[in-house]
Amino acid sequence: MIEVKDHGRVRELRLARPPVNALNRALIDALDQKIAEAMSASVDPAQAASAPRAIVISGSPGLFCAGLDVREVTGGEGSAKDLVLAFAALQRRLVDSTLPIIAGITGHSPAGGAVIAVLCDYRIMAAGEFRIGLNEVQVGLYPGELIYRVYERLVGTRRAAALLPRGVMLRSDEALEAGLVDEVVAPDQVVTRAIALAQELIALPPKTYARTRNLVRADLRRLFDSPPESLESLMAEGWVTDETRERMARLLAAR
Repeated sequence: MIEVKDHGRVRELRLARPPVNALNRALIDALDQKIAEAMSASVDPAQAASAPRAIVISGSPGLFCAGLDVREVTGGEGSAKDLVLAFAALQRRLVDSTLPIIAGITGHSPAGGAVIAVLCDYRIMAAGEFRIGLNEVQVGLYPGELIYRVYERLVGTRRAAALLPRGVMLRSDEALEAGLVDEVVAPDQVVTRAIALAQELIALPPKTYARTRNLVRADLRRLFDSPPESLESLMAEGWVTDETRERMARLLAAR
């Protein structure tokens, strides 16, 4: 489910769950584990000479990640809760990562795929008609205030307030203009550019870079330290409703 490839001291974690890299529990856990392993290796004296110092998360050509797996979201209250808790743990892992993480957004990135991207340090996206955004509301899912605040952190309050309630998906050029992504490059150059940027970062004075990185991500960590809504309250108020199931059933029928 995760293809691991080292490019010198940059570790690429490629999502590999055909056909659309939907985030089921197994894929979420696998990505969480691979990030944890890279972090552990980076501080292990026995691996100091070869351990990764930066991570690139990439996807398939034309599709980065389609978000949470529809079948597990609608598979019953226990299944949905387990999935949400696992995804929350992955989000926290991304936020707390001691290694810089670059999202190589190789194509479409709706919902949960966009969540992964916005929690990375940098986002490099494929040019063209590919779209990215938090479109949860379109399938009857409440995104929650925490994700809203993370989104707002990148695109500003006015844009976030206009886009999130409609579940708007932005083309790569629109996402760049909005600040949702940092660079747009040719589709076949996304991973190459992400690796090159990661190599630029690890060439910087490491202690000074780490201190500065901690500074610019401190607000993100504070959001996760004191989330405005608990996962329990989200689930208790009906995160998956009849409305959600109806919308998602249409998605499945269309495939």
